[in-house]
Amino acid sequence: MFGYRVPAPDEAMLISGGRRGLGGAPFRVVTGHGKFVLPIFRKTRFLTLSMCEAEVAETCVTRQGIALTVRAVIAFKVGNDTESIVNAGQRFLSDQDQMSLLTGRIFSGHLRSIIGSMTVEEIVTERQKLATEVLDTSKSEMAKIGLHVDSLQIQSIDDGETGYIEAMSAPHKAAIQRQAQIAQAQATQASAEAEQEAARNQAEYARQTAIVQAQYSAEVERAQAKAAQAGPLAEAHAQQEVLDARTELAERAAQLRQQQLVAEVVKPAEADAERIRVLALAEAERMKIQAEAAASYDRVALDRMLIDQLPLIVKEAATGLSGANVNVLNGADGLGEIAAGLVGQGLTILDSVRNNLGTPTAQAQAQGEREPVDIKRYLGAPANGRADGGKGDGPVEIQ
Repeated sequence: MFGYRVPAPDEAMLISGGRRGLGGAPFRVVTGHGKFVLPIFRKTRFLTLSMCEAEVAETCVTRQGIALTVRAVIAFKVGNDTESIVNAGQRFLSDQDQMSLLTGRIFSGHLRSIIGSMTVEEIVTERQKLATEVLDTSKSEMAKIGLHVDSLQIQSIDDGETGYIEAMSAPHKAAIQRQAQIAQAQATQASAEAEQEAARNQAEYARQTAIVQAQYSAEVERAQAKAAQAGPLAEAHAQQEVLDARTELAERAAQLRQQQLVAEVVKPAEADAERIRVLALAEAERMKIQAEAAASYDRVALDRMLIDQLPLIVKEAATGLSGANVNVLNGADGLGEIAAGLVGQGLTILDSVRNNLGTPTAQAQAQGEREPVDIKRYLGAPANGRADGGKGDGPVEIQ
């Protein structure tokens, strides 16, 4: 419709003429809707509300006296509130390109003042801190001209030919290069190990394949050899069985012959030997009995001979008294004691003769080679001139 105007979504429509705007502004602000404007009596202008950009490339001196060239980008726009639109419209409505130029200059000044209070290390390592401080210091100033800064980005920091930043980064570069070399060496080693492992796996696979093939070949050869030997082996087994049967038959025949020999020869011989042994034992027993009987006979004969000789023994003992001077003190009792002593002496001699005859020589003499007994040898001379051999205690004296 004629006289009806509508601003774009990113524009503010400024209507001048007629009554004043908010806060005594020389124009009224319309955003987001249309407005009927009387032609000739009213004048309409448009202020952009879109995002604008300003670039800054400023040489700044740090607190250490080192010159740095800092490049930054500022993203800004006219504020959405009526006051900001009024402030910006009064300043930039006739030449809106001046907003970027003025914003760049404002930020250049704030950037120089803030960098001058910082060291190179702080600037390089704390860029966000630098941007935040610049935004904070410029916020109130930008608000006065109706502009709002959305962001500030530090694009680059260059120290020219001084080499300060490069020298500061040298240790880090060396460490990074060292780490890169280590990583490269590790990667190379890992690659070499992987290749070696692959080669070993291939070699192992080839070895296993060769072993399996060799086993298969050996099994085939064994089967063929076994098949080729089956006939001769069967024949050899048959011959072996025949030989075993013949050997067993021969062993049985030998056992039978041995049993026959035992029955025909060994058993009769053992019977004869047993008979001879029994006869020999009987003969030995008979001879023993005869010898004992003969010995008993000889003992009886000896005793008889000694008894026969007893008178002679007494006589020989008495002969020893024939020339002695005998004093009889007790009369008839004394003579009896003398006679008894003679007889006792004779009996003692008799026992001695018997003991001597118990020796092998005496027995031999008693069995066939008998000699006369020398009675005088057993009598001897009376001890101390006494007829009782020194044993009598009676009152008989021989002088």
